[in-house]
Amino acid sequence: MEFKFGGSEQNQRTVLGHPAGLFILFFTEMWERFSYYGMRALLVLFLVASIMDEGWGWERADALLLYAWYTGLVYVTPIFGGLIADKVTGYRNAIVIGAFLMTLGHASMALEVFTDIFFFIGLGLLIIGNGLFKPNISSIVGQLYLNQGKEKDAGYTIFYMGINAGAFLGILLCGYIGESVGWHWGFGLAGIFMFFGMLQFYYAQGIFGRIGLRPDKMDGYVDQRTITGEVKDETGGRIKDKTYEEAKPAEEESPKVTSDRLIVISVLAFFTIFFWWAFEQAGGSMTIFAADYTDRVLVGGGALTFKIFNTLLTIIPLMIITWVLIMLFRQTFKNFPLASYALGASFVIIWGIVIWMLMRQFEEESPEVPASWFGILNSFFIIAFAPLFSKIWQSRFNPTGPVKFAIGLILLGIGFAILSYGSMGIPVGAKTASVSMIFLVLAYLFHTLGELCVSPVGLSYVSKLAPVKLVGLMFGVWFVANFIANLLAGVTGSYIDPIVEEYGMTTFFLIFTLVPIGAGIVMLLLNKTLIKKMHGIR
Repeated sequence: MEFKFGGSEQNQRTVLGHPAGLFILFFTEMWERFSYYGMRALLVLFLVASIMDEGWGWERADALLLYAWYTGLVYVTPIFGGLIADKVTGYRNAIVIGAFLMTLGHASMALEVFTDIFFFIGLGLLIIGNGLFKPNISSIVGQLYLNQGKEKDAGYTIFYMGINAGAFLGILLCGYIGESVGWHWGFGLAGIFMFFGMLQFYYAQGIFGRIGLRPDKMDGYVDQRTITGEVKDETGGRIKDKTYEEAKPAEEESPKVTSDRLIVISVLAFFTIFFWWAFEQAGGSMTIFAADYTDRVLVGGGALTFKIFNTLLTIIPLMIITWVLIMLFRQTFKNFPLASYALGASFVIIWGIVIWMLMRQFEEESPEVPASWFGILNSFFIIAFAPLFSKIWQSRFNPTGPVKFAIGLILLGIGFAILSYGSMGIPVGAKTASVSMIFLVLAYLFHTLGELCVSPVGLSYVSKLAPVKLVGLMFGVWFVANFIANLLAGVTGSYIDPIVEEYGMTTFFLIFTLVPIGAGIVMLLLNKTLIKKMHGIR
C-alpha cells in the first residue's frame, strides 16, 4: 500500500478524493466556526438592542468598537498559539485546549443575564481559546498532503467549505434564537457545538499518525521499519510505506530562497488587510444596514416565498453536509467509534433545532427576516461555489496566487458598489430606511466569490512557502494581518453615523468600493515579481 497522504494508514482512505483526516478537521473546524460566527452575529445586535429588548442599549459607535477589538484580538492571539504549539504542546494538544476554553467562554456569555462580568470573561476565554485553536488546525491540514501542488490547494478549499458550513449554521440558528427567543440562549447554543467539535477531534486524532504531536515526541524519531520504504501489513504481506516522510527532516533551502518566500507571505498578508478590512463590515456596519435600513417585513406571497426559500436554503446544505458525514463514517467509524458517536449526536441535535425553527417560522403570518439572517448568505454561497472553485484550481485555468488575490479584491469592491448604488435613495442623515433586500443579497454574492479567491488560497500558500519549522508561527503572522484588518474594520465602521449624517450612506459604502479595487490593481502589477520570489512553488 503506497502512502499518498501524511498521517496514519487509516488516513489513506479517502472521502471525495481527499484523505479522511481532512474531514475530521472539516467537522472540527465547522463546529468551531459555528460557535464563533453564531456569537459574532449576535454581538452588535445585542449591544445596541434596548434594555426593554434585553439588550444593553449601547450607541452604535461603542458597539462597533467593542466588535473591532474582539474580532481583532481573536486573530492576534494565534501568533502566540502557533508558537506554543511549535515549541511546547504540539498542534493537536493546542487544538483540544483551545476548544475547551472556547466552550467555557460561550457558557460564560450565556450567563450574562446574571451579571455583566460573565459576558466579558466569556469574550476573554474565546479570544485566548481561538489563539490556540485557529493556526494549529490549519497547520495540520497542510501536513496531510505530501506534495505542494494543486491537490493541496483543493484540500484547503474543501476545508474552507467546512469553515463556512459552520458559519452558515451558526449565524442561522444562533442568530434566530438570539433575536427571537433570548440573547443568552443564542450565546449558549454556540458553546454546545464547540464542545461536540472538541470531542470529535480528541477521539479521532489517531488518524493523523505523528502529525501534530508534541515536539519532544518528534525529536530524533526515526521508525526503523520504514527506512527501507517497506513494512508488513496485518496479514504479513509487504507494503510500501511513506510514513518515513513525516519523520525525516525537510531538505534545507538556501537562505535566499527562504527569505524570498517569506517576503511573498508578507506581501500576501499585507493585501489581505485591505480585503478583510472591507469584508468584515458584514458583522458590523452591514448588520446595522440590514437592521435599520433594509425592508425586512414580509407579507402575503412574499412571506410564503421567503418561507419556502429559507427552508430550501437551510435543508439542502444541511443534507449535503450530512451526506459528507455519512461518507466519513464509512471510512472511520470502525477505528474511531467515540468520535463518530460525538459527531453523530451533534447532527441529531442540529437537525432537531432546524426542524423546530422552520416549523415556528411557518406559523408566523407576516414574518420579519432577522437582521442576522443575511450573514448566512455568505456561507451558503461558499458551500455552493467552493466545489466549483476547487475544480478550477485543479484545472489548466488555474491562475497564479497573486492573480487570485487581485480578482478577489476587485469582486469585493463590486459588492460594495452594489450597496452604494442601492443606498442612493436614502436621505443624507437618515437613521432608518426601507431599501430592498436584493442589494444585500447581491453584495454578499460578490463578497463570497472574492473570498474564495483569497482566503483558502492564502492559507494554502502559507503552508507551502513557510519553512517547516516555522509553519505554526507563520500562520500566526498571517492571522495578525487579520487582527489589523478586523480592528480597522470596526473602527472605520464606527464612523457610520457621522459619515451618513454629512455625506450619506452611498458615500460610506463607496469607500469600501474604491480601496479594495485599487489594491487589486496593484496586486496584478506585482504578479510576476511575486511568482519569481516563490522559487518554483505554485
